[in-house]
Amino acid sequence: MDATPAPVLTGTAAPAPGANPALERDVLAFLRYVALERGLAKNTVTSYRRDLAAYTHWLGTQGIASFGAVHPTQLSAYAQHLGKREPPLTAASVARMLSTVRGLHRFLAVEGRTETDASRELRTPKKPMRLPKAIPQAEVTALIETASGDDVVALRDRALLELLYATGARVSEAVALDVDDLVDREIVRLTGKGDKQRIVPLGSYARTAIDAYLVRGRPLLSGRGKATPALFLGIRGQRVSRQNAWLIIKRAAERADLKREISPHTLRHSFATHLLEGGADVRVVQELLGHASVATTQLYTLVTADTLRDVYTQAHPRAR
Repeated sequence: MDATPAPVLTGTAAPAPGANPALERDVLAFLRYVALERGLAKNTVTSYRRDLAAYTHWLGTQGIASFGAVHPTQLSAYAQHLGKREPPLTAASVARMLSTVRGLHRFLAVEGRTETDASRELRTPKKPMRLPKAIPQAEVTALIETASGDDVVALRDRALLELLYATGARVSEAVALDVDDLVDREIVRLTGKGDKQRIVPLGSYARTAIDAYLVRGRPLLSGRGKATPALFLGIRGQRVSRQNAWLIIKRAAERADLKREISPHTLRHSFATHLLEGGADVRVVQELLGHASVATTQLYTLVTADTLRDVYTQAHPRAR
């Protein structure tokens, strides 16, 4: 059973030439577990595969042929190795890679593939707190307004930008949408991490932009390629990719002349921050964003608190 990779692993990194078969079997068993039993998203499984490819390669350089032969001191050496890599890795990347390694060893011990969990005492570096970067509402408006006109590309770009800001969808969630995911004119069904679905309302601006695109834009784009249920289509009629969506946002930011870095997550961060500034309950925002833990959503409350503090400092006569 372990010798046959599950279909869900299609597209993950292939074993490196000369990879140790015993290590590969254990890695594939772990990847099947996180994909099938834990239901992790394909992109997450691919990331795990990449992290473990680096780990098994390092084990090979140390002459270690099985995970059962790994000693805690060797895991500490691997952690030090990651800290000295060139180009240097961020603390967040090191923490993620070590977390993946720890998950693998824990799995192997529970499944009886190794006698002990060598990673039990492994400590990952503390990730620095990175607050989400939102942009002011005026800049969001300027960004979206750059997509104007009646040509098919402008109609599509406007619909995509409006939807991202109206729903707080991740870019991957937006480009994965099918037309049928528009439950009605006021609700969209998003599929997030681990294939978990959530229902999110559409505001009037997004509804208007999507209606215009569906009537005057998508039919023309659809006629240029094979039939597809995808909502957002490229100029050849294919589903818009994450990379295409990133370029759409980047070009819009350039046209709006925004003097800051705009990433695909900027509209999602702005969505959450502006909702909280408007008085929305953090639990509601958590549900809309599809966060598993409210602690993740609460990072946005720190952003709004910083804004309030800045305004207070500037405005109150006895603040300084």
